[in-house]
Amino acid sequence: MSLNTTHLNQSLTHFDHHSSFWLFGYGSLIWKAGFPYLECRPAHIRGWIRRFWQGSHDHRGTPESPGRVATLIPEAQAICHGMAYRITPETLAPLDVREKNGYLREVTTLHFDDGGSAEGLTYIATRDNAAFLGPAPLENIARQIALARGPSGPNPDYLLNLADALRRLGHRDEHVFALERMLTSLLKDQTPPTDP
Repeated sequence: MSLNTTHLNQSLTHFDHHSSFWLFGYGSLIWKAGFPYLECRPAHIRGWIRRFWQGSHDHRGTPESPGRVATLIPEAQAICHGMAYRITPETLAPLDVREKNGYLREVTTLHFDDGGSAEGLTYIATRDNAAFLGPAPLENIARQIALARGPSGPNPDYLLNLADALRRLGHRDEHVFALERMLTSLLKDQTPPTDP
């Protein structure tokens, strides 16, 4: 699959004739929506886990030095917490550009934390996309994140903001929090000492 999935996503028309529908965010969309929405609600989806297995060549890294960002990996009985946004179809065009580095729209059932559910969309970078980096030891992932930066800023900001957003929502994600601990330690070791 090409690095740029914009045209593939624009050919997916599941919600084109709806006046509004729900979008589930599990990465930067939790803490940095950056698009207009009609309402937002904490939500989760079932059967998926969040992993920092996707390369970022266009936001949190470069083609020469890709960062690592979150994608979803199927796992039975798993629950992935995030934020749901009710949006209009017009919002998908800029989202398709934002998520163009290997992510495809996926129809899913969202379960709202305060009750109820709805059909909606999320963007998932699957194993067959050109930017997929896959699993690695957590320390290696943390080191790659510590060093990467791209047009949207340093890769560490993405991880640290995601961990903080999940905490504010009252949810734990051991993968994210373990990476946060390792990254914080690495960044602390990189900080030059200051004169007293």
